[in-house]
Amino acid sequence: MALEQFGAPVYVRKQIVHNTHVVRNLEKQGAVFVEETEEVPEGAVVVFSAHGVAPQVRDDAKSRGLRTIDATCPLVTKVHNEARRFAARDYDILLIGHEGHEEVVGTTGEAPSRIHLVDGPQGGTEVQVRDPARVAWLSQTTLSVDETKETVAALRERFPLLADPPSDDICYATQNRQAAVKQIASDSDVVLVVGSRNSSNSVRLVEVARDFGVDSHLIDSASEVREEWLRDKRVVGISSGASAPENLVDELVGFFRARGVRDISEVEAVREDVRFMLPKQVREAVAAGEAS
Repeated sequence: MALEQFGAPVYVRKQIVHNTHVVRNLEKQGAVFVEETEEVPEGAVVVFSAHGVAPQVRDDAKSRGLRTIDATCPLVTKVHNEARRFAARDYDILLIGHEGHEEVVGTTGEAPSRIHLVDGPQGGTEVQVRDPARVAWLSQTTLSVDETKETVAALRERFPLLADPPSDDICYATQNRQAAVKQIASDSDVVLVVGSRNSSNSVRLVEVARDFGVDSHLIDSASEVREEWLRDKRVVGISSGASAPENLVDELVGFFRARGVRDISEVEAVREDVRFMLPKQVREAVAAGEAS
């Protein structure tokens, strides 16, 4: 939509979502992916990815006269808002997430002097806070639900007065897919997850299946399926990361149909009916175009 409204090239800081097929398709249409805003020509259009950015990135873009489109996922924005609120109340914030992940970097930038990264249940053992009575936790939105609960429980043992966020931080799509994988794993001999290797939520789905004792593999497309994975397997479970295009899942199902599989059923653990609006800057450009 941004390419239609503003024309190519449109620059994108980092990958818009962590999926190689989405990125390649957008590149073909004229999107240019960069690591930092300093790589974007002054005055050009730049899109901030769904994983969010630190305030400093916005300031840098403004100082260079860039036209910004904020494609941050609203669920990530919610975590940023929570970080600012807790910091304003002088809390130390224990951010559960993976070091170096773009979402973690962006959230940390909201209150760098207050946020401490906790990577897993053992990650909080060495964390030092100023006041154990003023500590809160937040999380990256694409984590394992079960591991996050385990991590919070471990943190609460150290900090009994640990404050919770107003509502769950983990993305509804991430939670729903993990619930579905748990459901299909119990009946499957192998689980295939469609998603890219840098997609945190896709990797978590593989881990969820393996936690159930089921062989599981992450693939970008049906072309990556290996015959040895299917040998002596009767039931194959299929899932996908939240950013994987639906057509890739359809292609994987078609792969099995071509092999003569006819007994195919769909599992829907939770019905998804959440819809997000386009970024404000794109909505305004569309409205201006319709008015002219």
